[in-house]
Amino acid sequence: MNIRHHKTDILILGTGGAGLFAALHAKKANPALKVSVAVKGLLGKCGCTRMVQGGYNVALSAGDSVERHFMDTIEGGKWLPRQDLAWRLVEGAVERVRELENEIGCFFDRNPDGTLHQKAFAGQSFDRTVHKADLTGIEIINRLMEQVRALDVEELEEHRAIELIPAADGSGIAGVLFIDMRTGEYRVVQAKAVLLATGAGPTMYRYHTPSGDKTCDGLAMAMRYGLKLRDMEMVQFHPTGLLGGPDTRMTGTVLEEGLRGAGGYLLNGDGERFMANYDARGERATRDVVSRGIYAEMRAGRTGPMGGVYIQMSHLGPEKVAKTFPGMVNRCKDCGFDLAGGRVEVVPTAHYLMGGVEFNVDCSTASPGLFAAGEDCGGVHGANRLGGNGVANSTVFGGIAGDSMAAYASRVTHWRDLDNRVIQQGIERAEYPFSRPSGAIHELRDALSRTMWDDVGVLRQREAMERGLTSVARHRADLRAIGVADSDRRYNLTWHDWLNLESLVDMSKVITVSALARENSRGAHFREDFPEPGDLETSCYTRVSANGDEIDLEMVPVSFDIVRPGTSLITGEAGQPPKTPA
Repeated sequence: MNIRHHKTDILILGTGGAGLFAALHAKKANPALKVSVAVKGLLGKCGCTRMVQGGYNVALSAGDSVERHFMDTIEGGKWLPRQDLAWRLVEGAVERVRELENEIGCFFDRNPDGTLHQKAFAGQSFDRTVHKADLTGIEIINRLMEQVRALDVEELEEHRAIELIPAADGSGIAGVLFIDMRTGEYRVVQAKAVLLATGAGPTMYRYHTPSGDKTCDGLAMAMRYGLKLRDMEMVQFHPTGLLGGPDTRMTGTVLEEGLRGAGGYLLNGDGERFMANYDARGERATRDVVSRGIYAEMRAGRTGPMGGVYIQMSHLGPEKVAKTFPGMVNRCKDCGFDLAGGRVEVVPTAHYLMGGVEFNVDCSTASPGLFAAGEDCGGVHGANRLGGNGVANSTVFGGIAGDSMAAYASRVTHWRDLDNRVIQQGIERAEYPFSRPSGAIHELRDALSRTMWDDVGVLRQREAMERGLTSVARHRADLRAIGVADSDRRYNLTWHDWLNLESLVDMSKVITVSALARENSRGAHFREDFPEPGDLETSCYTRVSANGDEIDLEMVPVSFDIVRPGTSLITGEAGQPPKTPA
């Protein structure tokens, strides 16, 4: 079999906010280095950062501070975040937002006095979310893409990474095995430093916000490579995903948190506001709390005609809503709904994985030469990510990763020898579908999505999750029994659907095993059979690793190296949003 070989100094997997920022920083740190970016789709046109509506959390205003932002992040994460990572996030956001404005060229909304406008997001004690209307991600990615393309950065578009290749002597990462989706050929790219920034994406759920090509490939590769993952039970459900009905792919698309921050109402099928029954903060409670409130109304049958609840903005004035949230108003209009003047049916939708690869403040991992940033990483958010902390996370740590990789690659004088055994195993795994009779892959993916939504979803309990674990194993067996009929590898989307589903099934098992192990309720993980959070002082996080086809799991104590439960870095109450009129 023909395998193309290629060399570069720095190889970046993914071109969202983390990947593009890493490329930019690496190239500027040492222009002599060859920097290559590889992406499953097209540069700047895929990934989750582009889909960000809400904005970017940063402590800029008088009365706010990085300490307050830090405490909101720790409180929101239910004391599970790795505190040095959370501190670097909030500290770095101040530097990064200035870079986005003054060097990258982003235009964010401003107040009449010229200062950056910062809107309210749920679960935060200060209005600190910088934005460009409700199209913030498009602004950031477009400007980043312009900057990267102005530099000498190699682009490998429509290249699907399928295996991280270790060095033959086990000394670290040596490269990555790809499928060139345009030709169907295999390509090995040897690199001194590799960045994992593929963006995860919990699309194994019935309702989800990321595009369907986001299938946790990076995490699946990381586990096969031998890296450890943490907090994988922590799947964030955004409370308000558009419920467009069975005939549109728009179902699950986020209607962003700024709607509730601006004073939007959530109404059940009877037209009653209900969130005050679940939390004193009402609609401005954190995402996990609001998602559970909506799910409880759905389970009780107090729903709209499609089985969801409603979000209403009309009381704020249709013209004001249309001006403030043009992206969402137009998106709803395209689906036949009037967000500005009426009600839109919504449902909790799988949005973000707080869990991921264990990594360090400089974005290094346990494997020399392998770095990670963005949603592929665990530890920054703990049990719950605050809205607006996601794009801050990607850009802050993406920049750090670029600087770290440039320094690392500048020191390394040679490429590690590739472990050819792993290359062969990766090709055999990818070729497997062509050895089986074709089958209905989409039906299997639908079955997996129902399993995860019903059994390992917003509300969890042991019996359902054990049933889910059995179902996930059956889904994997069913996948292994079917394959792909067409042997032409070029743009063979059915082949890639099969590979996508393999990653999703494997990560569904990891999520379920981790959720079964956590016998308390923290943030996004709520156990109806263990509803209490447990003792915060003895908090542990889950850590998983692959052991053949099995998963090893351990509970690891959280290190409170900056602040301990019951204490705060600020005076007054942390983690409570400002009071707003009813």
